[in-house]
Amino acid sequence: MILRIVGIIALLTAAAAVARAQYVSSDTYTRYELLAPDSHSFKIYYEVTETRAGARYHFNIIRPGSTATDESVVDLATGRPLEFEVVSGKDAGGAGERLDPEARYIRVRLAHPVPERGEYRIAITKTYTDARSYFTEGDAVVFRRQLTIPRNSVVLPAGYEIVSTSMATQVIPERDGRLKLAFVNAGSGGPLEVAIRARRRAE
Repeated sequence: MILRIVGIIALLTAAAAVARAQYVSSDTYTRYELLAPDSHSFKIYYEVTETRAGARYHFNIIRPGSTATDESVVDLATGRPLEFEVVSGKDAGGAGERLDPEARYIRVRLAHPVPERGEYRIAITKTYTDARSYFTEGDAVVFRRQLTIPRNSVVLPAGYEIVSTSMATQVIPERDGRLKLAFVNAGSGGPLEVAIRARRRAE
């Protein structure tokens, strides 16, 4: 009986240790606002929680093939802007992150280190220009991209309606009349293949 109790305590201790090691954020959210079709550009609003205890920086990769402009970062607890800079993975070495040395990142300086078992939530806004992800085909616009985070939404350009979508989505009208497609990535951390086609509504 004593040995059984000791075994149970050991299992509970191990489970607690694993829980601490696996304390990660799963509440990220991204909103993509498709801009004028001929611009091949879309505005990104990205909410993410940094959970690494002691972290002083957060790194947001600039996806290869995309050109980023108009970046800004806000501390969601205070509403204050945070300092940031664009760096290569190589130049950001020594920050406690496993970064691709060939990639470029938005390096956000947090106002204070992340506390033990705490979190630091921020919002990053940027505009991507990427003709491979957002383009026209005939009279339709196409947004095609692999998305890996749990929650996403895509806002169509003003005056456009849905032709087809590759995933189940909730369609929500914005106050200005644009349509927002909200959806989740129900996979186990793998990419969600997103393909949305839209066309201008008939007058």
